Amino acid sequence: MDWKEQKQHVIKDAKRVVIKVGSAVLTGPDGLDMRVVNRLADQMAAMHDRGLDVVLISSGAVAAGRRVLDTAITGVPERQAASAIGQSRLMHAYDEAFGRYGKVSAQILLTRDDLRNRGRFLNAWNTFHKLLDWKAIPIVNENDTIADAVKELKFGDNDALASLVVNLVHADLLINMTSASGVYDSNPDQNPDAECLQCIEDISCMDIDSTCDGKTSAGTGGMYSKLLAARRVAQLGVPTLIVSGAERYVLERVFSGEDIGTWVVPEHETISRRKFWLAYNKVPDGSVKVDAGAAKALVWHGKSLLPAGIVAVEGSFGHGALVRVLDGSGDVIGVGLSNYSDEDLREIMGRRSSEIEQVLGACPYPEAIHRDNMLLDAAI
Repeated sequence: MDWKEQKQHVIKDAKRVVIKVGSAVLTGPDGLDMRVVNRLADQMAAMHDRGLDVVLISSGAVAAGRRVLDTAITGVPERQAASAIGQSRLMHAYDEAFGRYGKVSAQILLTRDDLRNRGRFLNAWNTFHKLLDWKAIPIVNENDTIADAVKELKFGDNDALASLVVNLVHADLLINMTSASGVYDSNPDQNPDAECLQCIEDISCMDIDSTCDGKTSAGTGGMYSKLLAARRVAQLGVPTLIVSGAERYVLERVFSGEDIGTWVVPEHETISRRKFWLAYNKVPDGSVKVDAGAAKALVWHGKSLLPAGIVAVEGSFGHGALVRVLDGSGDVIGVGLSNYSDEDLREIMGRRSSEIEQVLGACPYPEAIHRDNMLLDAAI
């Protein structure tokens, strides 16, 4: 089936949808735009009435708090405090809007640690699924008020969070609502002849860096982060629709079959949810650089990474840590769980597996990273 048939099929038969809406869509000069909030609630309530499970990823807390304070937000403490003020107003607005349609909404605030820790990940899974069993509408945001200031410990933006929630709730579709009409073939701010793409058929081969740049003034993401999120969920076999949240009744039009926005086709060969969790919920603790032969064996022949193919080790990490796998140019070709600490890898790198016991006194694993614990072409 071609992408148009696939799109019609998914939209018609989807049972669970994750919808992400950004700050640029939700907020105006005076803070939260209640007209937008009410229109979104109206459309999502109608989807819910048709039997769809809806999970909403909503930005806007910091922007809403900033408007209330009417002051400059200059650092992390100010951003976190503004989020605390704005989040309550954001949730109150949604609660009232959904309440008009007899819908129960539920607030879920997450940090990256909540999803990188396997036990807390499962707790989140149980909470989401019970809420959906109860026909509630979960409304999710990053918990900015307590999220660590260190970049590696944050989601970075709600596009990344949305991609992780798609895996968590086993969604059939991700709808990413932004201030643009979709993905353009070049920057429309710089090129008036830029065209909106109807479809991205192979996002794994797309040069995201050269396709888009910049971010919205109200948010922390941009089209780059939206495409990165789409690339991630495509690996799970889940499509993404990127549409303008500024257009009136856009969700209603999408589910009525109108051909708007940019459709991102999922990959045919999908990865396991375990590999997805390893690659995107955990944060790499270091890196290993491999030679050309090892890179070819990994990428083209699906082999495990042997110590003989490693030429450099970066960072400090222990056995079982997630590490990046770099080619000779320093480009990331994948991530995986290391069978050895950084110290042991430095001792055995460049050596044959048969030499590991001689160097370390024992050879618990012939591979530095087993293929089953590795994801290549990771969108990180």
